[in-house]
Amino acid sequence: MKLATIRHDGITTAALVVDGGYGPLPAQNLSDLLAMPEWKRIVREAASVQGGPAIIPAAGATLLNPVPAPAKVICCGLNYSDHIREMGRELPEYPTLFAKFADTLTDPDAQIMADESVDLDWEAELAVVVGTTLKNASEDEAAAAIAGYTVANDVSMRDWQRRTLQWFQGKAFDATTPLGPVMVTADSIDPEAGLEVICAVNGEVLQRGNTKTLVFSAAKLLAYISTFTVLRPGDVVLTGTPGGVGMGMVPPRFLKDGDELTTEIPGIGTLTNRISLRVNATL
Repeated sequence: MKLATIRHDGITTAALVVDGGYGPLPAQNLSDLLAMPEWKRIVREAASVQGGPAIIPAAGATLLNPVPAPAKVICCGLNYSDHIREMGRELPEYPTLFAKFADTLTDPDAQIMADESVDLDWEAELAVVVGTTLKNASEDEAAAAIAGYTVANDVSMRDWQRRTLQWFQGKAFDATTPLGPVMVTADSIDPEAGLEVICAVNGEVLQRGNTKTLVFSAAKLLAYISTFTVLRPGDVVLTGTPGGVGMGMVPPRFLKDGDELTTEIPGIGTLTNRISLRVNATL
């Protein structure tokens, strides 16, 4: 099943994606829905109602960031073998992790604005949404706790990232990580079987990876993270980006003002974001 957070007639609601539109669910967004212990039952019952839930036409709704209020957003860097090699590194024994704030996330069609940076880079990613509290979880427990998957682009400010050895300041600009357009439930999709992760700039495909090549699977990441911090329903984990980022090119290539950034994972959906840059950013 596909779940979403939508805006319709000025009202925001969690919704089940159905033929021709959306069926509203009893929560303002998926973050609130996932916080309900019975969220799976609510979704199953909505999907099984004869004729489906009440329909909101697709044309009358706007898709928003599906999980706007995670308590934690944790990201894995250098997780695809091809990307690790393009950055000149060895395959890691442990995942390289960093954090974002919920403020960093934005809608699937949002304009990406970063007035204080000039070296914006693209990073198409599969994002995992947690559905059950996890602490010291095994890999099997972590897999069972996944609510679903969505699409992300970890747009990175490389000029700020290069300022220090810590990545944080180049990864946490407000409203620069689009997420969505929907969340596909974990029973409907299997990243370990292989999902394509694609990124294009102005229609030119620059990244095309496959989740089969992840060094650390979604379940492994969640289990590892849960050993040092509790994960709760609605938390988001970004699983890393495949090869083809601008920083790895010779010479490096970055996004320009007015560029259209497209991020796609077939079976989940597509993000389309316009880039807005101030030409004389302060470095």
